[in-house]
Amino acid sequence: MLMKKILITGGAGFIGSHLCEKLLNEGNEVICLDNFFTGSKDNIYNLMDNKKFELIRHDIIKPLLIEVDEIYNLACPASPIHYQHNAIKTIKTNVLGIINVLGLAKRLHVPILQASTSEVYGDPIVHPQREDYWGNVNPIGIRSCYDEGKRVAETLMMDYHRQNKVDIKIIRIFNTYGPRMAEDDGRVVSNFITQALRNQDITVYGEGNQTRSFCYVSDLVDGMVKMMNSDREIIGPINLGNNTETPIIEFARRIIDITCSKSKIIHLPLPQDDPVRRCPDLTLAKTKLGWDHKVKLDDGLKETIKYFENKLRNEKKI
Repeated sequence: MLMKKILITGGAGFIGSHLCEKLLNEGNEVICLDNFFTGSKDNIYNLMDNKKFELIRHDIIKPLLIEVDEIYNLACPASPIHYQHNAIKTIKTNVLGIINVLGLAKRLHVPILQASTSEVYGDPIVHPQREDYWGNVNPIGIRSCYDEGKRVAETLMMDYHRQNKVDIKIIRIFNTYGPRMAEDDGRVVSNFITQALRNQDITVYGEGNQTRSFCYVSDLVDGMVKMMNSDREIIGPINLGNNTETPIIEFARRIIDITCSKSKIIHLPLPQDDPVRRCPDLTLAKTKLGWDHKVKLDDGLKETIKYFENKLRNEKKI
């Protein structure tokens, strides 16, 4: 296999760090670019001695000059707590950031993969969500800096492709979990696990009947690489995730059971624009990429719980 020099923006994040690792293991050179707003050097510490790995501290809302063979754009805070912390910066990352990396791809004549999101479907009224569904997004809501930002990023990807012949790939990522998730990011997996390990009340919003589909991170990065290496005419968008819906209340009970926690479940009001159901249609991923999720939920959760146990113990938080 031909070795490539690959740029991963947001490479020190949860998903980005796993992607860095996979691409290095395949013999490539990897340049990890991150501004460390939500990324962490701890996530890539094990890669720092690898001579084929390079770390650059940079914010993609500013232009970058670099020579690479491929670009994966993952730079953007992905949890509501983080992306709502500075909503203007979030939408700048999605819009100005994608313009900068698309400009780089155009200049270098290299393929670029955009990590879009299931959030482009908003609070969907079509189930499961297919890529031709236009979504149900509130353009002025508290989540719109992320939802609409990612939708505009997809628009820019398509326009650079149509107008400038840039080789693009768009994936829509559904809920992903695994080691290196941030413990304070407000998302259901990390929230429930850390609360359970501390024997704290587990906070379920609403009755807990809303569903999510959870994809283990190794499955996701496998799909990302398959998408990048797919035929040039396969541009997406293509959903990547797990198509097994799990009610949040059932998920909370499952975490309590696996961790043998003494936690109790409490209910809080639903946040604004929180999706009721979220589940991908994976037909395109299966037929176009030959990809499907492999890791069973309980197996992935055990690995994730083990990671958080070690992390919290080292931080003396349990």
